[in-house]
Amino acid sequence: MDRRLFVDITPLRGSKQFRLLFSGQIISLLGRQLTIVAAPIQIFDLTGSTLAVGLLGLVQFPALFIGSIVGGTLSDARDRRSILLVTQVFLAATTAGLALNAMVDAPSALAVYALTAANALFAGIDSPARSSSVPRLVAGGLLPAAYALQVLMFQTAGAAGPAVAGIVISQVSLAAAFWIDTATFGVAFVTLLLMDPLPPPEDGARPGIRSIVEGVRFVRSRQELQGVFVIDINAMVFGMPRALFPEIGLSVLGGNAATVGFLYAAPGVGAMLAAFLSGWVGRIRYAGRATTIAVVIWGLGVMAFGFTTSVWLALGFLALAGAGDAISAVFRQTILQLTTPDRLRGRLSAVQIAVVAGGPRIGDAEAGVVAAGFGPRVAAWSGGLASAVGALVIARLLPGFRDWVPPDGVRGPEVDVSGDP
Repeated sequence: MDRRLFVDITPLRGSKQFRLLFSGQIISLLGRQLTIVAAPIQIFDLTGSTLAVGLLGLVQFPALFIGSIVGGTLSDARDRRSILLVTQVFLAATTAGLALNAMVDAPSALAVYALTAANALFAGIDSPARSSSVPRLVAGGLLPAAYALQVLMFQTAGAAGPAVAGIVISQVSLAAAFWIDTATFGVAFVTLLLMDPLPPPEDGARPGIRSIVEGVRFVRSRQELQGVFVIDINAMVFGMPRALFPEIGLSVLGGNAATVGFLYAAPGVGAMLAAFLSGWVGRIRYAGRATTIAVVIWGLGVMAFGFTTSVWLALGFLALAGAGDAISAVFRQTILQLTTPDRLRGRLSAVQIAVVAGGPRIGDAEAGVVAAGFGPRVAAWSGGLASAVGALVIARLLPGFRDWVPPDGVRGPEVDVSGDP
């Protein structure tokens, strides 16, 4: 088998700083998945309502959005490593609060909403600093490979973490899941201490409204960036099915907490496999078109998930959707970072983080509302269909995104996916 099919680990071999950032983050992400599964299960246990589970995502969105904007402006004006060190402390504090709430005789649903919102705020500050640091740690030509590795990291955590969460919650307790997440932030903190400082660019803007406006103007001037953001919003708002997992896993599929954990894990398994076999991504010429195809695959996988009553088919369709999402993420990040100058990367990464992490939270609420009115299966298949059709419409309306190619000198041998002769 051609070795070029497998994920390229050159960025890890060539950059000690990237290795440190990567290793600390993957441990933290594995722990974070336990909270992502535990909080919705606790809300469903306390309320018995899928709508209440969907609202859990909705209350996190404003905090995440504000945190991302603040984090983006800080990342272009302050040492990015210092920002990451501070956020690890506050992230650990919020998950510890969730653990303590889960240990009392009468846990508070309000506390879960409040603490997960606070967690989203600090995650929003953390993410732009982390994402905008990557181009400083690896060469431009290795960015697709570096982002493929990051997608593999996220999806490995997304595959293993929820499965472990289901087992920990069913066999130990909800509190144990939250405590494990808390401990992993300590590992991330240590790896960041071992890294060199990441001072801001010399021409970085001071934090403030003017800085934010400059970033917005840059996005308005670049159709390829508009496509990166809008196509992901479309996929996540209409096609994100995770708020449906507790009801589908427990009621439609007749499973238990472990089944719900496997549903959360399945997209991560598919995405992990896709990222592992991503050695070809650096050779793709039309990244915008490849992104569109990947989002269509995501939507069709979610749509098929909504029609099945078989656990194994449900897991398979979710894995297919996750594979499409992983490939989309690699190309979207590559387009974003290679289009944006370093002085704006923090702010533009903030917009991307708000979309990537905020979109699913709005999607949780959308899925919860549709499920309350028409049932969880309709919510799943209709959202998947809307995602697939929306991706094709966006590609048609934004040719600057659809036809984007990397700048000269930063891509490898090209593979034309345009469909042109």
